Amino acid sequence: MVTGNELLAVLREIERERNIPLEMLLEALEAALITAYKRHFGGEANAIVTIDRQTGEYRVYHRRTVVEEVTDPKLEVSLKQAGAPYQPGDFYDEEVTPKDFGRIAAQTAKQVIVQRIREAERDTVYNKYAARVNDIVRGTVQRYEQRNMYVLLEGKDEALLPLSEQVPRENFRINDYIRAYVLDVRKSPKGPTVILSRAAEGLVQRLLEFEVPEIEDGIVEIMAIARESGSRTKVAVRSNRAEIDPVGACLGPKSSRIANVSDELRGEKIDVIRYDADPIAFIGNALAPAKVISVELFEDDGTALVVVPEYQLSLAIGREGQNVRLAARMTGWRLDITSEEEAAEAREHYFAERAERMGEAQAVVLEEAEEAPQVEEVVASAEPAEEAPAIDAELIRKLEEFKRERLGTGGGE
Repeated sequence: MVTGNELLAVLREIERERNIPLEMLLEALEAALITAYKRHFGGEANAIVTIDRQTGEYRVYHRRTVVEEVTDPKLEVSLKQAGAPYQPGDFYDEEVTPKDFGRIAAQTAKQVIVQRIREAERDTVYNKYAARVNDIVRGTVQRYEQRNMYVLLEGKDEALLPLSEQVPRENFRINDYIRAYVLDVRKSPKGPTVILSRAAEGLVQRLLEFEVPEIEDGIVEIMAIARESGSRTKVAVRSNRAEIDPVGACLGPKSSRIANVSDELRGEKIDVIRYDADPIAFIGNALAPAKVISVELFEDDGTALVVVPEYQLSLAIGREGQNVRLAARMTGWRLDITSEEEAAEAREHYFAERAERMGEAQAVVLEEAEEAPQVEEVVASAEPAEEAPAIDAELIRKLEEFKRERLGTGGGE
């Protein structure tokens, strides 16, 4: 049987090695001993267990409240029986430790210690990786289950790289080295789950921060990223110092810095462009490597009409529309790309669609307005009923004139 001193020695060793506070272990053990006592001995209605912090000795007490007149002997004790120096309202503890409680206590202590160590390890893992969310970790591929990849971090902590966060063109074998982005850390009954990603835009950002000292120092800022993982990423950067070229800083000598990022992403193409607070200039930069002649913004519906030379049209759109798609995501504008030769026709077509959309919206307003006279007849019956159709006809005429004017303006500009 484990003595009190031996128990304390074990708990103090756990405190040092596992970084679990001794008081937390003692409190957990006291609670577990109460449960064990009641399970094996029936127990009193208000039993407590205390462990001496100096000797490690444990005792079971029946705790009752001192009262003037006892109504429940299991919970109360008279002031006369308790004696001095007790006062009404005080706790009166009577030791009821069973003679063979030591064996049960030793078994319970072992179970509590194992459980607390497991919980502490889970908390340690959770806290460690919760602090590294949006950071990059290293590990080795451990196994695949239903196409989800499990990665061993630091040789001991398991993490999940789900299929949805994998890059289709990347193939990793068992025991392959891998770097991944910590997307999330979730608690579960089986312990914390670290969710990794190779497809997140944040992975590109963190890799650039590692490679480009100017970003880490705050001289160069990443303002926007748009990524189609495994294929291409566009990164917009700006400099906080006039003498520092943000694009050049990210590319590095002979493009070595950006090449390192691309290599880590298994050949994914990285376009670094200069950010501009002016949306027209920013859109022009975002469509690189295509050259842009002009950009016309329509802020009310977030559309930009972009004109490029005929020979640059396919370059601006990109293969399967990738270049314009990434540029649109990065700038936040819906981009309508057209060649210089077809710019007038495209502009006219845009205004026609715009007017049609406005007409549809106005038609909805008219439908609602047609119902309004019925209400007015009830509320204000003095108004002549025959005037309502005339008002509707006048409103329709004005809206049609407005639509024709906009179409005429669009076609003539």
